[in-house]
Amino acid sequence: MADRSRSFLKEGTVTYAYILLYIALSSGQIFFNKWVLSSKEINFPYPLGLTLLHMVFSSVLCFVLTKVFKVMRVEEGMTLEIYTTSVIPIGATFAMTLWLGNTAYLYISVAFAQMLKAIMPVAVFVLGVAAGLEMMSCRMLFIMSVISFGVLVASYGEININWIGVVYQMGGVVGEALRLIFMEILVKRKGLKLNPISVMYYVSPCSSVFLFIPWIFLEKSRMEAHGTWNLQPLVLMLNSLCTFALNLSVFLVISHTSALTIRVAGVVKDWVVVLLSALLFADTKLTIINLFGYAIGECLH
Repeated sequence: MADRSRSFLKEGTVTYAYILLYIALSSGQIFFNKWVLSSKEINFPYPLGLTLLHMVFSSVLCFVLTKVFKVMRVEEGMTLEIYTTSVIPIGATFAMTLWLGNTAYLYISVAFAQMLKAIMPVAVFVLGVAAGLEMMSCRMLFIMSVISFGVLVASYGEININWIGVVYQMGGVVGEALRLIFMEILVKRKGLKLNPISVMYYVSPCSSVFLFIPWIFLEKSRMEAHGTWNLQPLVLMLNSLCTFALNLSVFLVISHTSALTIRVAGVVKDWVVVLLSALLFADTKLTIINLFGYAIGECLH
């Protein structure tokens, strides 16, 4: 009995440690990206280049871990048909999400960006209905309407609203919603279940290609003109490593708990980010209307 209690306590402690690790890494990575991109800090105003670096780093590290050192295993069952119809769309939408989301940090505060992300369930539901994965109902329509109202209230309370940043952030939300829809199609309709390291192994190179093409036309010449190729290489590598660690922490939490737990932890993380942003960044000015609208949107997640 005592051994069973100790085992249960140990397992619970490990689980909570993984959850705290996820919240810390997820929150920290948002601030890290903002810090790197900010003109007042590291001043690497190339969100496309930063996102491309993340994906290339992830691709190389996944290959080394699974094929060279073989400390992790890639799930089998991938076919050319599944890759072209599911992995490529997932890679494209993932690239879109990260690119537009990071670009938004150049125009709006971290806190306001998180508030706009509260609209995510609405985007996922609408696209899910369009794809035949969700059924429209009065209950869901009411919930989605309340969430949308909350986000509108939070936006109304924003003091220094920048509509360019809002457009970028909402584009990132749509991209993430599309990615989740394609992931659901991959699992439900094609029956292929991949662990996170397998998803990263297949998706990261694909996303790198989708990011590399626009990077050549939009940022490469600017980076060369400003001589930023050698700008803070250690900081950028650490930033990429933290991104990879964040993805692995998601795997650890889900493997020890459930997808629902990671969602609840995500809500906690969102509030941590919003409140810390007000303390750490001068561009963040929270109002009562901000917080009230955000609370409405988050409470129904």
